Amino acid sequence: MKTNSQTAVITESKLKITPSNLIRWTGLASMVAGVIFAGIQPFHPADVVESDTTTAWAIHTPLKTVMCFLLLLGIAGLYARQAKEAGRIGLIGFSIFSIGWSITTAFVFAETFILPPLAAFAPKFVNDVLGVAANRPSELDLGAIPALFALGGIMYMVGGLLFGIATFRAGILPRWAGGLLAITAALTPLAALLPHAIQRLAAMPMGLALACLGYALWTERRTQATEPVSGRVSSQLSQTTAK
Repeated sequence: MKTNSQTAVITESKLKITPSNLIRWTGLASMVAGVIFAGIQPFHPADVVESDTTTAWAIHTPLKTVMCFLLLLGIAGLYARQAKEAGRIGLIGFSIFSIGWSITTAFVFAETFILPPLAAFAPKFVNDVLGVAANRPSELDLGAIPALFALGGIMYMVGGLLFGIATFRAGILPRWAGGLLAITAALTPLAALLPHAIQRLAAMPMGLALACLGYALWTERRTQATEPVSGRVSSQLSQTTAK
């Protein structure tokens, strides 16, 4: 009887949707996104139209799309966990960082679903759009695309710097990961001076920082979630014994 009661309470706790559980799962989203972000950098195909219809492109771009959506969830959870302690800097950093990644998500979505079908019909346009990320001059007028991409990069840098500083100061999640996030974002302009292939490698510490912050959030919430269950089980066992 006692064992059945304890199992029922634990199962009920796992199935119950609470803000704490939701935040915990956003930590998992950040962890997976960070691993993908860091892992794809050394193997990313060249940003040219010839890559757009290759198998490597068909593998990398869907992974990047999943990564972007998971990362937007993960950043929201990381901020929610430390909103009070992160203060105004945390809110500003979170907002800018999220908007920057939203812009990146739009570009990645286009790389995945829009540009490959266009490669056979408008190769110059596709090549010029891909060249925006590689800092290549374009032959065609791309309108607001280069400016929008640059805005996303600036927000990635400024938002990551502020969000990393706020995370470090809050002390809720690992300080070293928050510091790594801030440093990587701050050094982004220097990475622009490197060849494009090496620029991608410079993004790997950002992925590591986000993955570690997500892991800390996920495991922290899992540990805390067992505490109310234990107390509730003890209470029910005491009542059963009294009877």
